[in-house]
Amino acid sequence: MNADGSGETNVTNDPATDLAPAWSPDGSKIAFTSYRDGNGEIYVMNADGSDPTNLTNNPADDQAPAWSPDGARIAFVSDREGSSEVHVMSVDGSNQTKVASSPAGDSDPSWSPDGSRIAFISTRDRGREIYVMNADGSDQIQLTQDEADNMWPAWSPDGSKIAFNSERFRHADIYTMNTDSLEQTRLTTEFGEDYQAAWSPDGSWLAFTSDRDGNDEIYIMKSDGSAQVNITNNPGSDTRASWSPVMQ
Repeated sequence: MNADGSGETNVTNDPATDLAPAWSPDGSKIAFTSYRDGNGEIYVMNADGSDPTNLTNNPADDQAPAWSPDGARIAFVSDREGSSEVHVMSVDGSNQTKVASSPAGDSDPSWSPDGSRIAFISTRDRGREIYVMNADGSDQIQLTQDEADNMWPAWSPDGSKIAFNSERFRHADIYTMNTDSLEQTRLTTEFGEDYQAAWSPDGSWLAFTSDRDGNDEIYIMKSDGSAQVNITNNPGSDTRASWSPVMQ
């Protein structure tokens, strides 16, 4: 759909579940998770929905694709070794390599704008926390330290912030965190679940999912948390927004 919610177009039409879309950096393709083969697999298709291709082809569940900024690699999550772990592969599905793992699971990879690092979620101590690592899996550093779950990291286009959602007030809210000082700012305070933040290409807006009106809808807001607007209004569940590289 357009960024104001108009022009909605169905680009997959399969009896199975398709979810977690991720635009390629040049806007020509969309990676996504599909269960059309009986388990979660990473597919890529042209932006109009044509030519869907299975990249992972693995009996385990492969989910949550994230393109590298140069368009050469896709990070994803797989449980092929028993727990959720972050993997990276070439865009044709070759060279699938595990880069992060912990016994309780790692998930939700997000590339830094320069492609050198990946933010992700790990459950290693008391709950889900945000970590960052080099793209090859080295130098893993914990960024959040809360009793509550912190999830869905998303790097801002200029690399200065990471948006995420946290359940520290008993429901999920959207926060941003400075990547240098780690200072955190709460952007949403509405009762309900606000999660899955996604930055606009210019960094001035965030799209996110909220159930504040009774079911999951896509909202947008300015990057300071102001001007929160519902851009989908459907009795179904609308989730996991992903901005195209060029705002429409």
